[in-house]
Amino acid sequence: MRTEIVKVTDAIEARSQDLRDDYLRDIDAMRAGAPDRQQLSCGNLAHGMAACSSNDKSVIKLMDSANIGIVTAYNDMLSAHAPYETYPERIKQAARRLGSTAQIAGGVPAMCDGVTQGQSGMELSLFSRDVIAQATAVSLSHQMFDAALLLGVCDKIIPGLLMGALQFGHLPVMTVPAGPMPSGLPNKEKIRIRQLFAEGKVGRKELLEAESQSYHSQGTCTFYGTANSNQVMVEAMGLQLPGSSFVNPDTQLRDALTDFAAEHVIKITAKSRDYRPMASVVDARALVNAMVALLASGGSTNLCIHLIAIARAAGYRLNWSDFDAVSAVTPLIARVYPNGSADVNHFHAAGGTGVLFRNLLDAGLMNPEASTCFGDNFGDYCQEPVLDGESLRWRDAADQSLDKEVLNDAANAFASNGGLKLLNGKLGRAVIKTSAVADEHTVVEAPAVVIDDQDALKPLFEAGELDRDCVVVVRYQGPSANGMPELHKLTPMLGVLQDKGYRVALVTDGRMSGASGKVPAAIHLTPEAKLGGLLGKVQTGDVIRLDANTGELGVLVDDDTLASREQAGAPSAPNTVGRGLFFANRGTVNSAEEGACSLFG
Repeated sequence: MRTEIVKVTDAIEARSQDLRDDYLRDIDAMRAGAPDRQQLSCGNLAHGMAACSSNDKSVIKLMDSANIGIVTAYNDMLSAHAPYETYPERIKQAARRLGSTAQIAGGVPAMCDGVTQGQSGMELSLFSRDVIAQATAVSLSHQMFDAALLLGVCDKIIPGLLMGALQFGHLPVMTVPAGPMPSGLPNKEKIRIRQLFAEGKVGRKELLEAESQSYHSQGTCTFYGTANSNQVMVEAMGLQLPGSSFVNPDTQLRDALTDFAAEHVIKITAKSRDYRPMASVVDARALVNAMVALLASGGSTNLCIHLIAIARAAGYRLNWSDFDAVSAVTPLIARVYPNGSADVNHFHAAGGTGVLFRNLLDAGLMNPEASTCFGDNFGDYCQEPVLDGESLRWRDAADQSLDKEVLNDAANAFASNGGLKLLNGKLGRAVIKTSAVADEHTVVEAPAVVIDDQDALKPLFEAGELDRDCVVVVRYQGPSANGMPELHKLTPMLGVLQDKGYRVALVTDGRMSGASGKVPAAIHLTPEAKLGGLLGKVQTGDVIRLDANTGELGVLVDDDTLASREQAGAPSAPNTVGRGLFFANRGTVNSAEEGACSLFG
């Protein structure tokens, strides 16, 4: 393995030793107790199986059988989660074939950032992850279960499910994907229509038609945003069957993978000879493998927050310096929108995760000895599932990509680094995704245009006041201010300005979507303005310098002038659209670099 990767892994282990020891002590305490249902009183057990069929009751009473807890994010409003409607029954039938049982332990909310993007509900999005984690813990707290299957895909859902399940790390846990929808309108054309709409050159009818051709059926959106980045992450962590992420819904292979997951998780419970508790799978090696896979594939910037929160739930302290160090030695070997024109279906057809992992392992960038839920170790994740008649088997992934414009090897990488850079300077610490930013746009030095509400940008844009070099500063968007919404609605306007030849950038303590694109954006800035960050003293006209090559993020105003300025007043957080219920979350949430989490103090 590359010494740089080993160094990062060792550093995470060292700085986390006390926290990890405490976590494992708690897990050992749960493991040492009577196995699950055996500790329940007769009344407890009777309640837990009252709704089951007589046959399932008979099996559950046999303490040597396995009972799977299903935690589902199903709803039929989300295309990515609608396929889960039929999963529980498939899982139950598969369990019964092995003399075991399965129950829906609970459901978790699953909001869609695509629906709430640019709307008030987006201020609940990040905190929904913590709610999902808590709901997962509540679901598994009945202690009726020997293993858990997590049904979820999208932005905050997978991180929340993992954070909650890690509190029951003595159980084997696997994630079960739903798969992406078939390819629709090419992403490049969709973005072209969005920019034309922003310029007033097409109407809402044309825009809606384009969007509907892009998002058109059940399954995950096909661009490489946070949802699909989640899938690569859980595979790289060894928590999902290899090669299963991007198999389309409503296919025979998809159904076979769901059945196999149910059967397999039964075979790795404490009642088996191959016990694989979640706490043993999710260690520092798995976390670093996830970082490498995400960076090599141009994954979502949201995972710079979520993976840190997941790690914390497992007793590890990750930070952006870890991401920066890994990114520096990890080549970008995938081009998937927004880092290219291809979508995840094209990526999968080119060889998908199996080819991605093989190349990264061969380059010494991933740890082959990391523990997994499948195979002997992560070295077995260079495989893909295929149907042999009606039987499912795994075969070695292709030796090389079938489309080197989409997926290549480390020696012929699209970029020498992972396209993520830590920015540090007078304004604080932030991250920038550079993999979709052209070289000529990686350095911007221009006057600031300061707004405290993302909706304030459109009037300025329409009035032509932004037709110049500028750095748009959107502050009071951090987790303690308003829940840290994504600011993706700004992208079309900023893209238009950049296409006109202006040098533009975005600086914010908020988030960008997993679709962070061609405009340089310093995001997740910490300390946030609400907590006294210097961003709260920046004024329109101040010159901001953003250099994605050197990692510089500064304001070219002398220290005495900045010290003399009063902090701009923070807008009040409205209570409408449910936001009033999240007052406590805003008060207890930690920084973006600590995972923007309200759960761990």
